[in-house]
Amino acid sequence: MNRILMANALLALCVAGGASAAVTADEAARLKTTLTPMGAERAANKDGSIPAWDGGYTKVASGWKPGEARPDPFAADKPLFSIDAKNMDQHAGKLSDGVKALMKKQPGFRIDVYPSHRSAAAPQWVYDNTARNATRAKLVDEGQGTEGAYGGVPFPIPKDGQEVIQNHRLAWTGSNVQAQVRVWVMTADGKRAMASGGVQSLSKPYYDPSGSLDKFDGFYSLGKFAVTEPGSKAGEAILAHDSINASKPRGLWQYLVGQRRVRKAPSVAYDTPDSVTSGIGLFDEAFNLFGPIDKHQLKLVGKRELYIPYNNNRAAAAKVSDLVMPGTLNPNLVRWELHRVWEVEATLADGKRHVVPKRKYYIDEDSWQIVLFDGWDAKGELWRTNYSLTLLVPDLPAVVANMMWGGYDLQTGAYYLNMAGNELPMQYKPVPPLSRGFFSPEELANEGAR
Repeated sequence: MNRILMANALLALCVAGGASAAVTADEAARLKTTLTPMGAERAANKDGSIPAWDGGYTKVASGWKPGEARPDPFAADKPLFSIDAKNMDQHAGKLSDGVKALMKKQPGFRIDVYPSHRSAAAPQWVYDNTARNATRAKLVDEGQGTEGAYGGVPFPIPKDGQEVIQNHRLAWTGSNVQAQVRVWVMTADGKRAMASGGVQSLSKPYYDPSGSLDKFDGFYSLGKFAVTEPGSKAGEAILAHDSINASKPRGLWQYLVGQRRVRKAPSVAYDTPDSVTSGIGLFDEAFNLFGPIDKHQLKLVGKRELYIPYNNNRAAAAKVSDLVMPGTLNPNLVRWELHRVWEVEATLADGKRHVVPKRKYYIDEDSWQIVLFDGWDAKGELWRTNYSLTLLVPDLPAVVANMMWGGYDLQTGAYYLNMAGNELPMQYKPVPPLSRGFFSPEELANEGAR
């Protein structure tokens, strides 16, 4: 398998554990030389198929207005080649297990590989905070939490799997955003249906540009999904307060129209079937990772080159009927590129239970977001493969993986696409700061009563 191995000293630290130390000032200085400000390798790969990072893509299209579908800046690119079941063995080292399984299961599935664009970027203040975090951030709560980080990637030079996963949790995707979204499911017999639709609101107090480490109260993400369709679900809502440290209780609430009250929802976590996706997905698969991961031990396998979905603005602007097809998403509309990713393996911890005892996560080195992950069942058989179509948002600037994500059930043949803004009037839109009151259980009850 074609892997880009890290230094032996780094690999010796790959078993997840308790607290970890920040890097030295000399190590952090690499963020201005051989590494990007986020900690990725600045240089191109050996054959140039992955280019050098040159600052990312930050050009906003002329005439574009916030909330509109963002144009595809690479629309003129043509596929370099395609990979399907017939030739996948030639490219096996750069394909995830889940992608290979889809090629075997779905005869029409292929990936079109386009020229790679390292378009991920962030504001300068995020880069500055990342540099500060490098020498002060550390793991706490047996690796489940982070201390000493604010407003940037906490571990740009990671030493173990827990640090990489914390980087995903605290990746830059904007400070306050809203989007109209729909959740589409495709049954094994080829029937497409809308499972849920509504408005997703996200606030990241961790990325408040006017805040600071001293003022930060520990809740890095506040999220609310208010359901408006279909009629049978209209009025329902889910509210989540996620803490940077596992020792601080997580806040989860649901408003159910039939009960006309807000109730705590501790089951909205781990391997509970996700009602938003009609049960095809699991709650801890939402947003590629939702909630605690303490039922698994994490191992940092290393870094490798992998074909992943990337820069998928064309897919975000497509008609649903064209994109969500029987079997798989339409291969004509999904863009794949070669990128370097961190590979983290999660295996069930002693004394714990989970219906997916083993997973492999693939985290984009430039944006620190999970872009693909696979899951195995208790028999050791590959069961699930999940993806994000990674939207390029130059106005933030960022590449975001918390929209247009979904998963395939390799055993039943069903799949879903979540947080899809296709054909809706407001796509992933930066908005003025959303108040804490907006994300309160009391406000959830008020909204339900109206």
